[in-house]
Amino acid sequence: MAKEYSFYPGCSSQKGASSSNQFRSTQAICDILGIKLNEIPDWNCCSASIGYAGGGELPRITLSARNIALSEEHHPNQDVVATCAACWLATREADERLKHDKQLMAEANEALKEAGLTFKGEKKVRHMVEVLVEDIGYDEMKKHVKKPLEGIKIAGYVGCQTNRPFGIDGESFENPVYLDKMIQAMGAEAVENYDKKVSCCGGALMFSEP
Repeated sequence: MAKEYSFYPGCSSQKGASSSNQFRSTQAICDILGIKLNEIPDWNCCSASIGYAGGGELPRITLSARNIALSEEHHPNQDVVATCAACWLATREADERLKHDKQLMAEANEALKEAGLTFKGEKKVRHMVEVLVEDIGYDEMKKHVKKPLEGIKIAGYVGCQTNRPFGIDGESFENPVYLDKMIQAMGAEAVENYDKKVSCCGGALMFSEP
């Protein structure tokens, strides 16, 4: 039986956008591993690209709250999953903030009321990597490798958005190794002690500090 998740694609996954190829790769991987991604209907931008450009905290948080509320309505009992690091961070931050700030939740729900939606805080927001590592596992991924990447050395770049402030459970903020383990599962050799592994690429600063 396929493992089902409530899927938030994000703007960058759409045709012609920066991560459209990654989106197609994700779909291919899910087909092989028995993962079913149920797209959240009528989803909107997570605000990662525009939320820090002067719109204010409440609109930024409410945009992601709307996506989560739609997921709660249409895909109960399914974790929200995103593949884009920025989308995951924005959605996870909104979820955490709203669950721990009742006043902010009330204000967001007041805005969502116009669309007939309510954020209940019943979801877990996860990155696709968490699904692969925690629900599928390295050994299972390795079983499906058809052309091992033998003889290839790969430096696994994690970046900052999937690393801080939330990170992946059980991983070090300074030297997370889950990507290295995934590289090894594909048959390649992971570069040890890659010093740029968790450095920011600058993408998150392009609007606030161009």
